[in-house]
Amino acid sequence: MRKCDSHKVKRYGCKACGRRFSTATGTLEFRQHKRRENHMVRALLGAAVSMNEIGRVLRINYKTVARKLVYWSKKCEEENEAILHQHNQVESVQFDELETLEHTKCKPVSIALAVESDTRVILGFSVSRMPAKGLLATIARKKYGERINERRQGLRSLMESIAPRLSDKVALVSDKCPLYAGIVHRTLQKDARLTVTYRQEKGRKGCITGQGELKKGGNDPLFSLNQTCAMLRAHIGRLIRKTWNTTKKLKNLAHHLNIYMNIHNRRILQLEMV
Repeated sequence: MRKCDSHKVKRYGCKACGRRFSTATGTLEFRQHKRRENHMVRALLGAAVSMNEIGRVLRINYKTVARKLVYWSKKCEEENEAILHQHNQVESVQFDELETLEHTKCKPVSIALAVESDTRVILGFSVSRMPAKGLLATIARKKYGERINERRQGLRSLMESIAPRLSDKVALVSDKCPLYAGIVHRTLQKDARLTVTYRQEKGRKGCITGQGELKKGGNDPLFSLNQTCAMLRAHIGRLIRKTWNTTKKLKNLAHHLNIYMNIHNRRILQLEMV
């Protein structure tokens, strides 16, 4: 009987070397001591609850929550790959970048995101550092030095990751950022298998609701993308604007996005949570 969740687990022994093992050996859950809390931790991570607060609610240590963030990220990454492997032949894609920060506004971060236009299924994302701009640029350089701009690499990585999911004929839509056209041309439009139709739409002023992602009235040509970005901000605590719940490590932001991507796509496609 396993103490952490009261499940019976079969154990085996090797007669040649004498080593003993069980059905849990080699799994992602191996040597976990708080298995009962696994599913609740995932649910709270996708409900805008901070990691500290999850620890207080479930009466477990913050370090346990941090380890389960990594555990669920690995598990959800595998599930996301399986889901998107079946959900391929995508014919219409919208992509853009969502801006957040790493510990301070002087260290902005770009999240490049691609979604299917009709269903709002998240096809992929990438996390990249970027330098501060505007009034904060001088302060950021003085306090933290020059910050590398990784947006090009992030966008290129995103395009390469979604390419296998696309139909032979695909339509891409983005806003009029001058960086995007060159990235699309050097990645997707040079792929011999794909026939890519790409257009850029002028971005419109955001409304107060949705903190800039949702637009003021009228038809939004990037509605699916902007709606998904607003949902990311609503369901991931570290992405909410005007909050002290910020990302301290970029790898943890990527872990959190993996988990929410799994929750989001399962809801959209009406798949059972596992």
